[in-house]
Amino acid sequence: MNVTTLPRPANTAADARVAQAWAALEAVPDPEIPVVSIRDLGILRGISADADGTLEVTITPTYSGCPAMSQIAEDIGHALDAAGLAPWRLRTVLAPAWTTDWITPAARERLREFGIAPPGQCGAPATARPLHFVPRAARAGAPDRVACPRCGSVHTQEISRFASTACKALYRCLDCREPFDYFKPY
Repeated sequence: MNVTTLPRPANTAADARVAQAWAALEAVPDPEIPVVSIRDLGILRGISADADGTLEVTITPTYSGCPAMSQIAEDIGHALDAAGLAPWRLRTVLAPAWTTDWITPAARERLREFGIAPPGQCGAPATARPLHFVPRAARAGAPDRVACPRCGSVHTQEISRFASTACKALYRCLDCREPFDYFKPY
């Protein structure tokens, strides 16, 4: 016997609420890097509506224990409340783990313009995989080639593995002599 699944009828009221929520959260900035939004960073993973119209906003932290998550949750709440989109709830998911591959191309360009070298592509989907505690390039035997966001030179040097936030490393350009943050890929 062949079973055919009928398409679910569109719940236009719920769909409209979800679209309004996406619009309201589009401009919520990352508290540590305010030139990019939580959506552009890939922290904002999804928005859905229950049968009763309650919105569920799904977020994934950039890393477990990220100190900005409470501020992000508060900012999401303010944006949804200001748009008149209550009731809502926030759901934090840790799997799949956030990856820098989720950062949009537009956000990568804004990072560069802001003076932060954007991360390279990790090249693997965010799935369960072995943990490696050394940079990908070091595992491959090739040095990281981090371009200076100011002059574009790849003649750069890592000063510190940790910078202004745990997800960034501190570099300096050996050509223009300027220090800069590098958003570490993971």
